Amino acid sequence: MTRLVLVIPALLALAPLAGAQGTQARRRAQDAGLRYSVPQTWERVPAPSDMRAAQYRIPGASAAADDDAEVVLFYFGEGQGGTTEANLERWYGQFTQPDGKPSRDAAKVTKRTVNGLQVAAVDLSGTYTAQMRPGEGAKPRPNTRMLAAAIEGAHGPWFFRIVGPEATVAAAAPDFDQLLLSLEAHQ
Repeated sequence: MTRLVLVIPALLALAPLAGAQGTQARRRAQDAGLRYSVPQTWERVPAPSDMRAAQYRIPGASAAADDDAEVVLFYFGEGQGGTTEANLERWYGQFTQPDGKPSRDAAKVTKRTVNGLQVAAVDLSGTYTAQMRPGEGAKPRPNTRMLAAAIEGAHGPWFFRIVGPEATVAAAAPDFDQLLLSLEAHQ
């Protein structure tokens, strides 16, 4: 009995850390031949174009809509959408840095294999200068962060991207990493 009493406070002390590391309740999803898991807090929303196989909204810290971040799974068809390197270059070009240095130098790129899929992920902050949604004009968005990944495998490639305010995306970063670790090709 004494052991159980000691374990419960220890587990309760670790509970806040679990949420901070992206271990909140998750649900499985399957889109465009790819399986993955997302947090329950990410709201699935209708995708405004056929290039977007799935789209989610990550609620920001405040109730303001401009505090939210957008998560998109892009799929252009088997063998379509460009190489990983071409997409990394495109993503670098969507940002400018406050110090004027190239965004390529500010980007953090990681490459790994997940369930037989080659995943190249980029983490980049600065002023976002690309169009957020189809039909919306491109206007500079300072203090923006993007987490994106090019996923290569049979029937791919696929591209995940989160874009939003730095604070919102920072809070979602552990969940994005968990999403990438959950990737599985499915046909």
